[in-house]
Amino acid sequence: MSLKKQVDIYTDGACSGNPGKGGWCAILIYKGVEKVVSGGFGDTTNNRMELFAILAGLKQLKESCRVTIYSDSAYAVNAFELGWIDSWRANQWRTKDRSEVKNKDIWSALLMELAKHEVTFVKVKGHADNELNNRCDKIAREEIAKLN
Repeated sequence: MSLKKQVDIYTDGACSGNPGKGGWCAILIYKGVEKVVSGGFGDTTNNRMELFAILAGLKQLKESCRVTIYSDSAYAVNAFELGWIDSWRANQWRTKDRSEVKNKDIWSALLMELAKHEVTFVKVKGHADNELNNRCDKIAREEIAKLN
């Protein structure tokens, strides 16, 4: 059994237009205590906001932890759970059709943060019955509204 702290991170990103104004949110939970981080960007995409939420959540951790990341983004979760990221890296950040992987900057930063922790990804259904995912979505959308 790992002696590392167990932290749950719920994340979501949102975009008004795609590309357009975007917001993101991460809710970290450790021993029942929540920490919420959020923000927005003026010109971005929904996928970037989904990834940035995960990155921002991980960057809050001050030591190596066991982390469960809950995301409604198939793009983010599948990249790790189905090994897409490993293939992209092996192919010099190119997809199967040889096009350049989008959001390489965030993927690279995510890999650096993930290396510090024991991470499990859980895909949750968006806009459904997951209360914390719904809160993240609401906060991410509020961040977009602040940009107007």
